Amino acid sequence: MDEKKICNLADRMWIRGKMILGNVRERVQDYINDDAGMGTVEIILIIVVLVGLVIIFKNQITDIVNDLFDSITSKANTVTR
Repeated sequence: MDEKKICNLADRMWIRGKMILGNVRERVQDYINDDAGMGTVEIILIIVVLVGLVIIFKNQITDIVNDLFDSITSKANTVTR
């Protein structure tokens, strides 16, 4: 490939990249400005409920995570041997 073709290809790739980035930027801006989505109050309520569930079920969640890591560790030890 000669230098002119390489420059032409690079220019087309640059333009295509700018178009894609522009589309992504517009979509993010549209999403941020969209009033039909969830509001701050809804998000805060969801977070409060999730934190409450974690507090209530803390021991059960800890046991499940510990069992999972113990299982992963034992299976990893069998693979390395």
